[in-house]
Amino acid sequence: MSHRKTLLAASIVAGLCLSGAIYAQDAQTGTTGTAQTKAGADKNKAKELGTVVVTGIRDTEAESIEFKKYADSHVDVITAEDVGKLPAKNVADTLQRLPGVNISSSSASEGGFDEADRVSLRGTNPSMTQTLVNGHTVGTGDWFVLSQVQTVGRSVSYSLLPSEIVSQVVVHKSSEAKIVEGGSAGSVDIITRKPLEFAKPLTAEASIGGVYSDLPSNTKPQFSGLFNWKNSDNTFGVMLQGFYEKRSLQRNGQEVVGGYGKIAATDPAAVADPKLAGLAYPNLLGATLFTQERERKGGVIDLEFKPSDTVTLNLSGFYSKLEADNYNRNYMLWSSHFAPYLVPSSYSVKNGVITNAVYPKVTDPSVMCGGAPCTNTSWGVYDQISRPGAASQSRYVTLDGEWRASQSLTFKGQVGTTKGKGSSPTQDVLELGTGGGGGASWAMNGLDHPASWSLGGDNSTPSGIRPQDGWIFGDQAIEVTDKENWIGGDGEWAVDRGVLSSLEFGARYSDHTRQNKTDIGQGPNFATDWQNPANYPTGHANYPSDFTSDLGGSVPGNIWYYTPGQLAQIDGQFANRDAVTRFNWQNIYKVKEKVTAAYLQANFSGERWSGNLGGRWVRTEENINYNTSNPEQYTVAGPITGSAFGNYYKSKYDHTYSKFLPSANFKYSFTDDLIGRLAASQTMTRPDYSALAGSVSLDDLTHTGSGGNPQLKPIVSTNFDASLEWYFAPRGLLSAGAYYMDLKDYVNFGPVSRTYKDQNASNNSGQDVFNTYLVSVPVNVDGHISGIELAYTQPIGDNFGVAANYTYADGSTSTGKPLQGTSENTYNVSGYFENERFNARLSYTYRSSFFAGVSRTDTYFQSGLGNLALSLGYKINDWASLSFDAMNLNNPKIKYYTNVEGIGNQPYAFYVNGRQYYLNLRLKY
Repeated sequence: MSHRKTLLAASIVAGLCLSGAIYAQDAQTGTTGTAQTKAGADKNKAKELGTVVVTGIRDTEAESIEFKKYADSHVDVITAEDVGKLPAKNVADTLQRLPGVNISSSSASEGGFDEADRVSLRGTNPSMTQTLVNGHTVGTGDWFVLSQVQTVGRSVSYSLLPSEIVSQVVVHKSSEAKIVEGGSAGSVDIITRKPLEFAKPLTAEASIGGVYSDLPSNTKPQFSGLFNWKNSDNTFGVMLQGFYEKRSLQRNGQEVVGGYGKIAATDPAAVADPKLAGLAYPNLLGATLFTQERERKGGVIDLEFKPSDTVTLNLSGFYSKLEADNYNRNYMLWSSHFAPYLVPSSYSVKNGVITNAVYPKVTDPSVMCGGAPCTNTSWGVYDQISRPGAASQSRYVTLDGEWRASQSLTFKGQVGTTKGKGSSPTQDVLELGTGGGGGASWAMNGLDHPASWSLGGDNSTPSGIRPQDGWIFGDQAIEVTDKENWIGGDGEWAVDRGVLSSLEFGARYSDHTRQNKTDIGQGPNFATDWQNPANYPTGHANYPSDFTSDLGGSVPGNIWYYTPGQLAQIDGQFANRDAVTRFNWQNIYKVKEKVTAAYLQANFSGERWSGNLGGRWVRTEENINYNTSNPEQYTVAGPITGSAFGNYYKSKYDHTYSKFLPSANFKYSFTDDLIGRLAASQTMTRPDYSALAGSVSLDDLTHTGSGGNPQLKPIVSTNFDASLEWYFAPRGLLSAGAYYMDLKDYVNFGPVSRTYKDQNASNNSGQDVFNTYLVSVPVNVDGHISGIELAYTQPIGDNFGVAANYTYADGSTSTGKPLQGTSENTYNVSGYFENERFNARLSYTYRSSFFAGVSRTDTYFQSGLGNLALSLGYKINDWASLSFDAMNLNNPKIKYYTNVEGIGNQPYAFYVNGRQYYLNLRLKY
């Protein structure tokens, strides 16, 4: 059955789920929060803008441009209608259309999906961007297991932040002393609505509709609603907001999981044909089918109370949970089981890689592949991984107070708590050998197209499975928590003496913990007959018939797979999940940080100019707990025995450091419409949690290893920023800017010599023997990044408009390696039409290739990627409207490549996620 559907068909199917709802965008955009440092008339003007009721694309563009114009620091702003009208389903999707902003759809090595999940600024990795909500940090979680225990960064998962909660988003590209530290590249502050900012005493909004995803070919419901009430005196208000969004996801892909092996001169294949010696081949070349059911639900509650004209109290709570059950199947060619041993009947070579090869079926049992006959060796391997209960969530509760002590002195205070969670309670996993001696072939098609490959035997049924060449693996009981408690206070004294307009000051204390306490790494239960194929189910399902229609390449067709229920039954029967013997200590870690900060900021204004100068002092107490396979300098306990993963030692490293972070911003109005800006600052980002607390694993035979590095220093960036902005029309802007970041102690991976106890030598001699090991760990290096940003927004008549921007970024480390996340070229183009009844917006976003990270031992890059999106809206009457959003209209193919020493860039992975269509009915009161 074909899974390709036309836009018209998708619209019809999505429309069938429509019922009715209430929706509005009356909420006024407030002026509180970290975006609102203004001086003199500019400050008053910005406050006046906060009283404007925003009703459409043109109004939101005008308001966003005005906020940018009157800010003293370099910011970009998006208002609520921007989020509602742009084709976007979370905040990150919208932010990617701003200059200098990049998004990615993955945080570890899970590969790209169809929804933006991480935000980064100016060619840096997402961990260097600080994400705030109403000026405070927010705990986050990840649903994917590798993001929970292996690549554990500091970036926030935007899949937990639906666009419906947003009143305004402020992107800080230059720093101010009063902004919470953590964003070396900048900060994103998400401002939510407040009850007393609504225009009417009673406001009700809702949206009910559906999303159609064309690869899984189904429609799922979407809902959001808001109710706000305030009294006639505008002294007390309550806002309730809820959202529920469900959708199906299917991703068709090809992965080279095992990287690239090489045929040694002593291998039987090279002995028989010396031309094969030293040639590389793709190992574990797989057809990967990933399916997922995503269900996001949560809400916001906000109570605002003004007991007097000088006092305001606000209690706010937020909760969001993403349930993300998923199933990944990867049917792979196991080249290392035959390529080093057999001479192909035909092959071709390019740049040291066997790009095309044909291996006939082996019928002679005397022909050996390693230690077994080739006729009795699996030529393929099949991984099936079901993750029921995979989820992430985020929540916070804050209490804010503001007291205007006098006409010139105002105090603000905030106390809050936030917690994020990432859960993988169960992984039902089965790995099977397949294709015994049945022949194989592959034909690689470069970096832009998936390879074609074949594997002999029956690929459509489980009749040829070989459990004896497989395994049962998969970590269980993972629950990572990310929590912070904080208290802070701020003051502003309106001095108005000469050019000094005001002084701002404050202090903040926070206690932050990121940890994973449990991990059960299941394995086979050897007391069972788990290697007997007769004990496995005979029933099965099969890959979609059009699996490669959008992906490309030719692979085994109609590949079979067990259902998630069958996998659960198999693991329940054959897996060992004993909490003691299968305790996987390598994935246990805890990073605790107590941070004390204080700042002072002076705001200045004069004839045609304004700015600020300040400094933020930050003290960090760091406590890092991790495990190692050998004792080291920071070991506090061990050896601890009983785990099948080996004996281990508990280690703890305590570290305290202080930083002073200065900042300065200057704005000059050459005319009322031509503004220049200069900024300089130092900013700081602490290293990723996994970089600090990753366990160290050692190979006592080769004296090598890998792991974390608790001695890492924080990244300190010295930043310079300059821009020129021409506001040539109420909705028109032409701007150009340049920036430079000097990165001290940037975190990169490198070999380090360390002394460890050699378990092999110690056991043989009966005495402790220590040797020098070359360990691959994250290390501090220096780096830099520079770039330019160009932006253009042009109204055309009363109904049309266009917007475009371009960002160039160039960065590298002092070791010559690339910076993670740096796309050299990024651009966005959009055009819209809007009248009293109808609006339409078409947007295209592109980012060029970038270094994406390290998976196993492979350094991998994402190729350039473009995305086309469409938004349509129709106003039925004053209280009802229809909206239609189409995401990934060009059905982009996400491509990755790896750089292998000696053979250059080689294909690593390809994915297609299909298109998504959202249709909603919105009503308002």
